[in-house]
Amino acid sequence: MIIPKSIEEIELMRESALVVSRTLGVLADYVKPGVTTLQLDKIAEEYIRSQDAVPGFLGLYDFPNTLCMSPNAQVVHGIPNDEPLKEGDIISIDCGAVKNGYYGDHAYTFKVGEVSPEVEKLLQVTKESLYQGIREFKIGNRVGDVGYAIQNYAEKHGYGVVRELVGHGIGKTMHEDPEMPNYGRRGRGKKFVEGMVVAIEPMINMGSKRIIQLKDGWTILTKDGLPSAHFEHDVALVDGKPQLLSTFDYIYEALGISSDEENEFKKVTNSTKA
Repeated sequence: MIIPKSIEEIELMRESALVVSRTLGVLADYVKPGVTTLQLDKIAEEYIRSQDAVPGFLGLYDFPNTLCMSPNAQVVHGIPNDEPLKEGDIISIDCGAVKNGYYGDHAYTFKVGEVSPEVEKLLQVTKESLYQGIREFKIGNRVGDVGYAIQNYAEKHGYGVVRELVGHGIGKTMHEDPEMPNYGRRGRGKKFVEGMVVAIEPMINMGSKRIIQLKDGWTILTKDGLPSAHFEHDVALVDGKPQLLSTFDYIYEALGISSDEENEFKKVTNSTKA
């Protein structure tokens, strides 16, 4: 059952999402060759707690850490460890936080130093597919419209779209209805309703869509060993249109990147209406 949120609840969820956004921005300064994912995990936990919030993943379904850290061929749900990151790696950092009783949850795939042009393109297309999907999250559309947009964009670049792992509704619990697959058919699935909040999160593989799971019960990898990328935003349906609750702006500020990719999805204030 979809649980629509009031404007007041959406603003509380924005606070939760922005805790995650700022955490990812803090981590952006530390993602370098030689750092371990366990070190990044500790930094994230300390920062989240400093924001009057608690880590959203720690202990959730018995997950042992604050961050899901998934380098290279790992798709999602990687467990932080003592292995240092290397030049040319990529690392998907998926982070959650709970504040005011509501979850925030989003992800970004970072470059570790310089990466190959092929990997650079994978990251670019995966992030672009996220915004393709967000544009379809609007009144009059259905779950399949978002999935179709992501799938179509990724597959026309020759990439594999993971089927077994999906986005989701979010609120007082991490996973609410509806499931938000990154593939689908236009006009199919549950109708979008005003006030719903979802996490849209394409997981796109350089090669095959096929995946495997490690014996740790968490880590998901590409079956062919090729890299995978993962980007995620929390999005509310406000006045019939998608509105971002999370932002990559803190990451871009840390990395010195200029981007206007989020502008069309940001909250409209009185000053911007004039």
